[in-house]
Amino acid sequence: MSDSRAFQEMPLPLFEADEAQAVPLPKGKLPSYIAQHRKRLRQRFLNGGADALPDYELLELILFRAIPRQDVKPLAYTLLDAFGDFNRVLSAPAPRLKEIKGVGDAVIQELKIVEAAAHRLARSRVLQRHVLSSWDALLDYCHTTMAHRETEHFRVLFLDRKNVLIADEEQARGTVDHVPVYPREVVKRALEINSSALILVHNHPSGDPTPSQSDIDMTQQVEQAALTLGITLHDHLIIGKSRELSFRAEGLL
Repeated sequence: MSDSRAFQEMPLPLFEADEAQAVPLPKGKLPSYIAQHRKRLRQRFLNGGADALPDYELLELILFRAIPRQDVKPLAYTLLDAFGDFNRVLSAPAPRLKEIKGVGDAVIQELKIVEAAAHRLARSRVLQRHVLSSWDALLDYCHTTMAHRETEHFRVLFLDRKNVLIADEEQARGTVDHVPVYPREVVKRALEINSSALILVHNHPSGDPTPSQSDIDMTQQVEQAALTLGITLHDHLIIGKSRELSFRAEGLL
């Protein structure tokens, strides 16, 4: 049994910090070395864009707004260590973010504003557009909104007779490996908004988009219900961490 009093070597930080711990100054002024670091970081972003910054520095830029009076580099490292990468930090649920020391409502608000902006931008590139001619943009949108979720989400993309995307709706949320889907409700909603075709989309939090037998069975049930009412099921996309699977491309539809 190890001796709890034994000396242990402290692990080295993953990145070399160029900010020291902030020391409060009178009237809440920011120490000059912190202020200069923020100025340099903002200028690098303006000059080179996001590609000029690693994840932890891009995260710092967001945290500057939420925490204006202290060094945010340690918190950026902590968030990346806890969730894995920049995208997972943005998409992490608020209750899990609150478990991180130093994260309060202001930090969560800034992260969720950026996440919402990313989703809205990606969505604007596909909504009211011909889906088949903007397929890459559609896949990018699905990955942006679903690839980093910790539980399964099921959404339906509704198309008109010209295959223009007229609505994108989340139908259900589930657990880490299951989401309840009701084919009758999917088709009913298509009729309500006068949709002529559908694309089903859901994510696999495990990262592996390989369909389960229940995924295959559910897809067949939706297809049968849709065909009865003259509605076409174009595809079912399963979104993994780094790639997607198309039922149509795999010969499952």
